[in-house]
Amino acid sequence: MRRAVCPGSFDPIHKGHIEVIARAAGLFDEVIVAVSTNYAKNYRFTLNERLEMAKTTFSALSGIVVEPMGEGLLSEYCHARGVSAIVKGLRSSSDFDYELPMATMNRQLSGVETVFLPGDSRYLHLSSTLIKEVHTLGGDVADFVPRAVLRRLQGDVGPDTRPVPIVPPRR
Repeated sequence: MRRAVCPGSFDPIHKGHIEVIARAAGLFDEVIVAVSTNYAKNYRFTLNERLEMAKTTFSALSGIVVEPMGEGLLSEYCHARGVSAIVKGLRSSSDFDYELPMATMNRQLSGVETVFLPGDSRYLHLSSTLIKEVHTLGGDVADFVPRAVLRRLQGDVGPDTRPVPIVPPRR
């Protein structure tokens, strides 16, 4: 089985993340969305909220598993789960410059390769930080986030088990 991991804090998950993860699901038998915690960051959502939003978002797509990454190195996480590739979405050359040293280190530590997928042009401007800022200042982010995230941002925290349609990549 070809298994990949898409790691991230996903605070919150947005359509740029979804588009890359959905494409990764077409390349691998299983994709693990590993929701991480970086203790240097200030989060808007708790780990459990981020996990719930990601699980709801990907509930309609087969081959995607959402789980917490836990503490430790990504290379160790990959080794423990039999992951052969890390998938990272790139929005710009600065993303590549940031990700390349980590990809090289992960390969040297564990042999796991990193696959870079360029983001769809519709979402290159998106970041979780920008979405939180726009929402905090009263802007409408409905076009940029899945329904589960929008409901959380709007304070509606009741269960929503309806699957979210995944936006297919343009051909």
